[in-house]
Amino acid sequence: MGNMWSGDELDLDAYLTRIGLRDGSRAVGELRPDLPTLYAVHRAHTAAIAFESLDVLLGRPVVLDVPSIEEKLVHGRRGGYCYEQNSLLAAALERIGFEVTGRGARNRTRGDSLPAVTHAVLVVTVDGEEWLCDVGFGHQGPCEPVPLRRPGAEVQQGKWTYRIREEADGVLALRMLRGQTWRDLYAFSPQRYHPVDYVVLNHYSSGHPRSSFVGRVVVQRPGDDVRQALVGRELTALHPDGGTERRLVDPDELLTVLDREFGLRLPDRDAAELVGMYRAGD
Repeated sequence: MGNMWSGDELDLDAYLTRIGLRDGSRAVGELRPDLPTLYAVHRAHTAAIAFESLDVLLGRPVVLDVPSIEEKLVHGRRGGYCYEQNSLLAAALERIGFEVTGRGARNRTRGDSLPAVTHAVLVVTVDGEEWLCDVGFGHQGPCEPVPLRRPGAEVQQGKWTYRIREEADGVLALRMLRGQTWRDLYAFSPQRYHPVDYVVLNHYSSGHPRSSFVGRVVVQRPGDDVRQALVGRELTALHPDGGTERRLVDPDELLTVLDREFGLRLPDRDAAELVGMYRAGD
């Protein structure tokens, strides 16, 4: 269980360079399995690597072994969705020396009365205290770890506020303050999930016709001042006061928006195919 997330297969130096925590040949600060390191890695990851499921739209397989994720998100400088993002983070944290376990969460942002467990999150233990870590929930997700031992306490992350609500049977719900209203993002039980469980969830999310990622563009990114999401053709900017701005993205500007707003540059073949599929929706 000491290498459950295959951290030994990760090029940690390349990962740290990708998220901006390595300057030349030396890490920025000394990486130890402590709280300052956990905060630094989590925040740097969310700032550097966008949430996206473009491979699903393009019909490419989403593979979850660490070398494949590293090739795509680190060396290919792509983004990914929750199974890829949090598997990469788990491998890095495990390699640094953290105790990392998985959880499966139910997304509560889509209005379903009882949504299936389709979201992957992590719980990291530091000095006996558990922290929710999640770099794969898109533009509404936390940019920093969230403490789990103090349900109800407000956690300020820049201009954004979160808290954990404790429900029946040990279920914990992550909530986000939007204007003056608390909104549930997702809920998860104490049951531990393993990488093989995420393979099963990924199979549904990447191929089932009812998956929210099948058949449309989904690219998102959290930010300190504004949070951006491109879903289908609609680009949404979410502000800390709860306000939103929306506009449609034309096929001719799609690649520019992906680069400017989300830091994504696709290989020429994928870019051409994506624009063609996007244009075909007119």
